[in-house]
Amino acid sequence: KMIALSCDSVESHIGWTEDIKKYSGGKFSYPIIDDTSRNLAVELGMLDADEKDAAGLPLTARAVFIVGPDKKLKLSILYPATTGRNFDEILRVIDSLQLTAYKKVATPANWISGGECMVLPSVTGDAAKELFPGMRVEELPSGKGYMRFTPQPQ
Repeated sequence: KMIALSCDSVESHIGWTEDIKKYSGGKFSYPIIDDTSRNLAVELGMLDADEKDAAGLPLTARAVFIVGPDKKLKLSILYPATTGRNFDEILRVIDSLQLTAYKKVATPANWISGGECMVLPSVTGDAAKELFPGMRVEELPSGKGYMRFTPQPQ
C-alpha cells in the first residue's frame, strides 16, 4: 500500500491531487499525511538542508521508504528536493523484494523482472541443481562457484 507525506496543508493537497489526476489520466489512489508541523519529516530525516522555500524553511527531500509485510524497512532512498524520483526503479525494487522474499534467489545489478537471478549462497550445490535445473555457474579466476545464475523462478 502506498501513502504520501507532505509538509503542505490538506487544502493544498486537494489542489495538488487534482493536478496529478490531470497529469496521470485521472488516477490518484493513495492517502496523503498532512505534516505541516514537519514533525514526521524531521523524525524521518526528510529535510534537504541545501534547498529552502520562500520562508527560508528547508524543503522536504523526495524520500521513498519501502516497508515489508514483516513491518521492517526494506529500502530507503532519499533524493534531493531538486531531483525527481525514478518510479521505474522503485517498481523494479518492489518486484525484486516480492520475488526474493519467497524464492531462494537474489537479483543482480540492473536486473529486470523476468531476467536471470542469482542462486543464494546458502543453497547447497545439490539443492541448487534440484531447485534450479537451468542453473549455470559463471567461471571465475578464483575458481569459486558462487556466481550461480538461473532463469527467474515463477
